[in-house]
Amino acid sequence: MKVTIDGNEIEVNLGETILEAAKRAGVGIPTLCYSEAFGGQGVCRMCMVEVKDGDRKRLVASCTYPITGEIEVQTNTPELREIRSNIITLLYRRAPNSEFMKKLHQEYECTAVEPVDAEEKCIMCRLCIKACEKVGAYAISTIMRGTEKRVATPFDESSPNCIGCSACADICPTGAISVKKENGRQEIWHKSFEMPRCEMCGNYFSTLPVKEHVKEQLDFAVSGENLCPSCRRKKLARDVAEVSKNR
Repeated sequence: MKVTIDGNEIEVNLGETILEAAKRAGVGIPTLCYSEAFGGQGVCRMCMVEVKDGDRKRLVASCTYPITGEIEVQTNTPELREIRSNIITLLYRRAPNSEFMKKLHQEYECTAVEPVDAEEKCIMCRLCIKACEKVGAYAISTIMRGTEKRVATPFDESSPNCIGCSACADICPTGAISVKKENGRQEIWHKSFEMPRCEMCGNYFSTLPVKEHVKEQLDFAVSGENLCPSCRRKKLARDVAEVSKNR
């Protein structure tokens, strides 16, 4: 099946989203709440595009719109640029303390706004929640309503489900989630975790609950589990080289 994106005809797969097809074709569509790990959410609306299907035109979120027929897509019209500028203006007003949002605000030449909370960084993209769900912890969620809505643990206390993997902080585009690592301990979401040392380099890495969680999910011990990611890659490279050498 073929569709036209910004005047260029490309081959697509039935059912894939416009965003997926555009990325594969090298067409850039801005996103804030999208991750290849779990697809689109349609929350931020930054990825809005114009779709022409026959004589009908409409604006859709490209991250959740499946391609089921031959369509024409425009990704950067004046209307779309205005929509994205307005979205960034509103998000920057909510999260002015984020360097990520400051950069976007300048890049899109948005109008100056009065911040709601000068210290806020979160834009409520929900990527952290999706990451926590993907890990299987379900330790954080949105609480409150309206302008007071935010991401937190239950009752703003340490969650027994949190394993300290920091996947939420790693995927956060605005740096809104604080992770403190000091003296072999990691603190996140009101909870402190002991960190094991790498057997090779001696550096602290991961947390003990993460190691146990991985064992439980895989139902067997992971090779090199007492090595940090860097040393694990080095060990794997050496093992592969040794096998090749002995062939």
